[in-house]
Amino acid sequence: MRNFETVDFYTDTSLIEDPYPYFEFLRSTGPIVALPGRNAVGVTEFQTCVDIIADNENFSSANAPTGPIPDLPFTPAGDDISEQLEAHRHEMVATGMIVAKDGMEHIKHRSLLYRLFTPTRLRENALYFQQLADSLLDGVASTGKMELISDFATPFATLTIADLLGVPADDRDTFRKNLGGAPGKMGEDVDYQHTQALGMGFLFEYFTGYINERQLSPQNDILSDFATAKFPDGSTPTVEDLVWVAAFLFGAGQDTTARLLGAALRVLCEYPALQASVRRNRLLLTNFIEEVIRYDGPVKCTNRLAVRTTTIGGIEIKAGTTVSLFLGAANRDPKQFDNPTQFKLDRSGAKRHLGFGRGVHTCIGMPLARAEVKAALNGIFDRLEDIRLDENLHGNSSDRHFQYEAVYSLRALKSLHLEFSQGDV
Repeated sequence: MRNFETVDFYTDTSLIEDPYPYFEFLRSTGPIVALPGRNAVGVTEFQTCVDIIADNENFSSANAPTGPIPDLPFTPAGDDISEQLEAHRHEMVATGMIVAKDGMEHIKHRSLLYRLFTPTRLRENALYFQQLADSLLDGVASTGKMELISDFATPFATLTIADLLGVPADDRDTFRKNLGGAPGKMGEDVDYQHTQALGMGFLFEYFTGYINERQLSPQNDILSDFATAKFPDGSTPTVEDLVWVAAFLFGAGQDTTARLLGAALRVLCEYPALQASVRRNRLLLTNFIEEVIRYDGPVKCTNRLAVRTTTIGGIEIKAGTTVSLFLGAANRDPKQFDNPTQFKLDRSGAKRHLGFGRGVHTCIGMPLARAEVKAALNGIFDRLEDIRLDENLHGNSSDRHFQYEAVYSLRALKSLHLEFSQGDV
């Protein structure tokens, strides 16, 4: 095993292709481990992650998307930094994201999304999912090959969110071409102080225009409903509030869904017998998707900031410490999951993973993501037969290799090159 004692999880790109040996090293060291060179600890134990996520008094979500990079805009002082945090929160990166808010601010901003995720809206979107999957597959089905992420997964996820939010049809192709980026990018040239570093510069420009236009001249459409929304207390969100919500929905929704599809197809290709089973019995898709999220889901890491010195699992965490919750490790915790490194289609309690978070920050788009991925996989199975990896690009079964985005927060395939036969549909 490689010596991981001095590895910096947030910058060491050698961990990108396969972070799991590093997670197992941390697990062997303890449930909460001080990370070298930073005022941060890493958590690999499932239950400890759950406990910290649930403890909204001692841990803040202010740094949830970014972790310890950049440094806090203040020097923590004492065993309670809650007042310091509130005084400087506006200086932190991504402070407008729903996932970075706490308490009533989080509740208020989260409420703006409820109208988008009603059962009625999701049912209306279901037909669009099917039509969109067919449309995208029309362009590749006869060729016998495709690069899944760029040819299908990213445009599918992007256009699904565009439909949900009511982005005008004439602009959707522009969204498809311009979206990209995620919190947690590695590299010295990343401008962490700019929304562009979060893949949101383009989204801010367009949604600011949409919302200003709809507030001045409401129409009978989804964007107008969103642009004229109120908080639960009857107060009016600012344009910036609304733009952050819309941008976050796009940034989080389209990227993680696309990467989940990538992980799902990688598993299906690496286990042909499993692919055949799920293809024959589509009812297995529900458990299959949950097991993909547990086994190799798109969220590797989320973060919390200790605002009060507290003790978790016998370990003292000082106020001002970043707590990195390694969900990719927690979802393979042997205390919670039998044979956690094996992909088990019939795993009981498949939804117990932390891939969608827990508690007040449980992903509000969870039903949408599940429906999207199921519709996409059904469309792929209907149109494509004998789906397999292109071994010229990914190597043979004894020497597989894949490229992942240099992002410490997400498990994000850059590309997945597939070969297949065209189905009868």
